[in-house]
Amino acid sequence: MSIAIDEMIETIRMVQMENLDIRTVTMGISLKDCVDSEFEKMNEKVFKKITTHAARLKEVAEQVSKEFGIPIINKRISITPCAELLGNATTKQAVELAKTLDKAAKQLGIDFIGGFSALVHKGITKGDQVLLDALPEALSVTERVCSSISVATTKTGINMDAVRILGMIIKDAAERTKDQNGIACAKLVVFCNPVEDNPFMAGAFHGAGEGETVINVGVSGPGVVLNALKRYPNADLGEISEIIKRTAFKITRAGELIGRVVAERLQVPFGIMDLSLAPTNAMNDSVAEILEEIGLERVGTHGTIAALALMNDAVKKGGAMASSYVGGLSGAFIPVSEDNCMIRGIVDGALTFSKLEAMTCVCSVGLDMIAITGDASAATISAIIADEAAIGMINKKTTAVRIIPVPGKKEGDMVEFGGLLGRAPVIGVNPFHSDKLIQRGGRIPAPLQALTN
Repeated sequence: MSIAIDEMIETIRMVQMENLDIRTVTMGISLKDCVDSEFEKMNEKVFKKITTHAARLKEVAEQVSKEFGIPIINKRISITPCAELLGNATTKQAVELAKTLDKAAKQLGIDFIGGFSALVHKGITKGDQVLLDALPEALSVTERVCSSISVATTKTGINMDAVRILGMIIKDAAERTKDQNGIACAKLVVFCNPVEDNPFMAGAFHGAGEGETVINVGVSGPGVVLNALKRYPNADLGEISEIIKRTAFKITRAGELIGRVVAERLQVPFGIMDLSLAPTNAMNDSVAEILEEIGLERVGTHGTIAALALMNDAVKKGGAMASSYVGGLSGAFIPVSEDNCMIRGIVDGALTFSKLEAMTCVCSVGLDMIAITGDASAATISAIIADEAAIGMINKKTTAVRIIPVPGKKEGDMVEFGGLLGRAPVIGVNPFHSDKLIQRGGRIPAPLQALTN
């Protein structure tokens, strides 16, 4: 690959001054061959396979990061949805499996392991039910295990029975970790239209269509995009789109190079590049700040959705030009607790829960890392999930909910989650109830958009 001197200098600047990093290198591992009628044997096979296949993941990722001078922030693993392994297990055994995954992640020095998951968008199997029953305890007694539950797709509609159960699970998980501000809920995401190759947590799992192992990479460059825009203060919106597109191209090229080198050295196939702009609490590393640079006084005001749609589209176009293997979620994340400018928008009263919900119509992925009042009912949480699932189902896109009802906290309080999860202002929910809607259960049928054959 021929790299000009000015490209090298530009990449160095992006890393040192603009927070360019590889947010995650995620190894996907199939556990299909670990299924066994005896739980103890299955549990042992899972641990052995994960620790064998990912034995060098951290070492190689850190070596490549050092060689190329581009930080790799997280090393992660995604696995086959665990519900597929638990058909003959008890709830207690499912919790033991979660502990085994946590033990493997700690032994490997991996930041997170995703895939303590179930796909229940059309129905709930025995294994699914076991996993759901175990979920509150499993998430509260482990540190690095993440879970995702699919409750809806455009092709199947919304499983409202599962949505009802998830509202109760989220409340239970929050209460079990109330001394940590309900942190267990930060490791659980509820999906509509989940993808099988997502490298980001908490939603990563190794899908049924994936191979034995794979390396998927997620890049992150809000700071790079922001600084690019600041160099053109008088650009019109068409020119802004072009600037973001060109910048996303450069970010993607750097990310794919790193991912392919890691995959080659691990002798694992390279999977996809996820183009998602993922913010951090670092200064000038904010998606919301990009929107304000485009022309908003404060994120959340009128015009926010238009600016977000412009940015999201330009990121996808630039990334798609740079790689033939774009996948995952590939858009712009808007996690409240991980973006200082989003937090400021809420504190200043510009950004509301309703506006956040509307923004999910045009970006990836959904209501993410939002702290709500601890007295929000399970039915209200279920209704929030149902609304977000409906947006994804009708618009044929991935949407999700990662929400934390913080025990004992009221609207306006600030709660700390620590690390990449950051902090978040507690948002109030609508005081009117949705209990009857949730209690009805059943399935909301698939929309007309599903009839594409």
